[in-house]
Amino acid sequence: MQNFGKVAVLMGGFSSEREVSLDSGAAILAALKSKGIDAHAFDPKETPLSELKTQGFQTAFNILHGTFGEDGAIQGALELMGIPYTGSGVAASALGMDKYRCKLIWQAVGLPVPEFAVLHDDSDFDAVEEKLGLPMFVKPASEGSSVGVVKVKEKGRLKSVYEELKHLQGEIIAERFIGGGEYSCPVLNGKGLPSIHIIPATEFYDYEAKYNRDDTVYQCPSEDLSEAEENLMRELAVRGAQAIGADGCSRVDFLKDTDGKLYLLEINTLPGMTSHSLVPKSAAHTGVDFADLCIEILKTAHVG
Repeated sequence: MQNFGKVAVLMGGFSSEREVSLDSGAAILAALKSKGIDAHAFDPKETPLSELKTQGFQTAFNILHGTFGEDGAIQGALELMGIPYTGSGVAASALGMDKYRCKLIWQAVGLPVPEFAVLHDDSDFDAVEEKLGLPMFVKPASEGSSVGVVKVKEKGRLKSVYEELKHLQGEIIAERFIGGGEYSCPVLNGKGLPSIHIIPATEFYDYEAKYNRDDTVYQCPSEDLSEAEENLMRELAVRGAQAIGADGCSRVDFLKDTDGKLYLLEINTLPGMTSHSLVPKSAAHTGVDFADLCIEILKTAHVG
């Protein structure tokens, strides 16, 4: 095994996803230690980032979700310090965190995305409802873990939902409802892993279903996809990651329409690694256990 030196598992941080990050970090830390890696927890909220150099860390396993961890900020700081880190670089991280600009790039290269509209204070909300139809989803462009995602079902409610959400990170996006199923497909080192069909007991795959409930069903690989559809999803996931320059380990989320068409929903350039998380479920189906997956991700650490 290559020598990674002293490894900082970057976890916690300042975002609304802090608790999820701490859970992921604890699991990764235990896994790396089980493989003999000199790994230590490092929370930038508790310890100044400059201490990474002072304390002699040589590699960073980044699992800081959300703002400052997933948006290019920490990546730029680590590059300035010359510390190799896991995950995507500055530009890809920033684009992946910004659902709006990521959609624009995917559209530009011909990848299928659900029809959407960006909302502003002076938007014609009735016209947006008419164009996209009800129900629809409304979400902030730069939050993760389904923070701020609202399903709008009643005519005339869009404006009030926008007012509730506009303080959150990024543009507020209204998106056409695609009702044939929710899926996710990890990408590791440029290769698509088995897809996962997510069947929540809640109305949609919200924060509660992702992290706190045990009744969400995960089928891996997706039982309702044909071999051709499975291969197409993996191909689209790889193309989606490549389009924004994502590397290392990422995860592309999909929706399927009732006519079977697949749509790219968003990319997560720093997927969760908790007991509920999707990338470990997919990797396990290929025979890679959690600890080995963590080592494979650590091998992708780079500067720039």
